[in-house]
Amino acid sequence: MTDIKEGHAHFDFAKLDERARYKLLIGTVIPRPIALVTTVSKDGRPNAGPFSFFNVLTHDPAIVAIGVENYSDMRFKDTARNIRETGEFTVHICDNALVDQMEVCAIKFGPEVDEMEEAGLATAPGQMVRSPRILAAPAALECRRHTTLQVGPAREIILGEVVGLYVRGDAVNLDNLHIDQQMMDAVGRMGGHTYARTRDQFDIKTMTPQEWESRKAGEKAAAE
Repeated sequence: MTDIKEGHAHFDFAKLDERARYKLLIGTVIPRPIALVTTVSKDGRPNAGPFSFFNVLTHDPAIVAIGVENYSDMRFKDTARNIRETGEFTVHICDNALVDQMEVCAIKFGPEVDEMEEAGLATAPGQMVRSPRILAAPAALECRRHTTLQVGPAREIILGEVVGLYVRGDAVNLDNLHIDQQMMDAVGRMGGHTYARTRDQFDIKTMTPQEWESRKAGEKAAAE
């Protein structure tokens, strides 16, 4: 199942069970952004749940992806069912101040429970979609379902097209559309029960081919 190659442990995923693959993936693909997703059912019941199998895939069209693990008996989670029924959802970026309330939304309540009410989260009606917007979140992406990919008996990937975006006013420069990532203060999911903060940042500008050749020439000249 495992062997060592050039100082690294190698795992043949075909020989691992589902749990082992899960542990290895969540421990290596880090940090993962967290989507705190709100939906409403077809009869108007609101729901919220966090998902760390999440990211933005493209900007034109603007597509985000959420990986949802439904129940082993083939029942849909509230989020997946609501999106199938209404075609709408809102993704909230979770900041450090929102972590405890986000974790309340992760509790496996029944569909009759409003997780946002349990967590004490104030909301406002959506503008482009019916799903509510959590006011405490630094950003909210209003989405309409684009495609649902069934990738296993209880697992699906939901692609949503972003049709509207809210960003907290003090975190965005309206002149150049620059988002202040320190003000966003987003958190990411690590392995197990661990989270990461994103305030420890550094910048690297990708060089042009000409800049790279110039750098190599300079290093060569310095070494001679």
